[in-house]
Amino acid sequence: MRIVRFKTGEDKPPLYGIQSEDHVTVMVASPFEGIIVGTSEKYPLDQVRLLCPTVPTKIVAVGLNYRDHARELNMEVPQEPLLFLKPPSSVVGPGDVIKLPEMSQQVDYEAELAIVIGQRAKDVPVENADAYILGYTCLNDVTARDLQRKDVQFTRSKGFDTFCPIGPWIETEIEPSDLEIRCILNGEVRQDSRTSQLIHSPQSLLSFISRIMTLEPGDVIATGTPKGIGQLAPGDEVVVSIGGIGELINTVER
Repeated sequence: MRIVRFKTGEDKPPLYGIQSEDHVTVMVASPFEGIIVGTSEKYPLDQVRLLCPTVPTKIVAVGLNYRDHARELNMEVPQEPLLFLKPPSSVVGPGDVIKLPEMSQQVDYEAELAIVIGQRAKDVPVENADAYILGYTCLNDVTARDLQRKDVQFTRSKGFDTFCPIGPWIETEIEPSDLEIRCILNGEVRQDSRTSQLIHSPQSLLSFISRIMTLEPGDVIATGTPKGIGQLAPGDEVVVSIGGIGELINTVER
């Protein structure tokens, strides 16, 4: 099932829906209320504007979580997940613009599989983690690489407005352990890997993070990026593509 969040007009409130083929069926309530049922109200897919499919209180991101990326950087595989936060103000949706900040001269793309939390999660055993996952989506962990090197910690480099595109929908029925993940820049494949390269699985990440902080419904865990990261420039089109989920497409402006 593909859950979308969308608008039927700029002056209309956001709605949740179920995307099927070429239309969207309006849901009777938010999927984070535990009710995933459609109504009789439908809209053609090409007549709605898709938004980020969730409104997270936080985005918990994981650094250096692909074996191929660790090899690319000649770094040791971490024994525990390396965590940082991206603010909710950095979130944009499919079709939105990534804006390059004036204070950075090197902004990179990072294609990632994202976990969307379905219910409040605290101290979750890893074997129970799937019960707390609503589904999965695509995420671009946009990063000001020069500022990351300068600051050492990640708050500024990861936190600019528009630095967290998420979407286009939440796929609720997918096995995440071996999905193709790619980043395509202006039609050229730049990242091409599989989630089987993940060092820490989605379930282990949820369990680990929930022992540190409470995860709320709608929160997002960005599971890390594979090898092949590179720079964005004004005028670029960047696509995060994950097998079984879909494509998150954004353009870039200064």
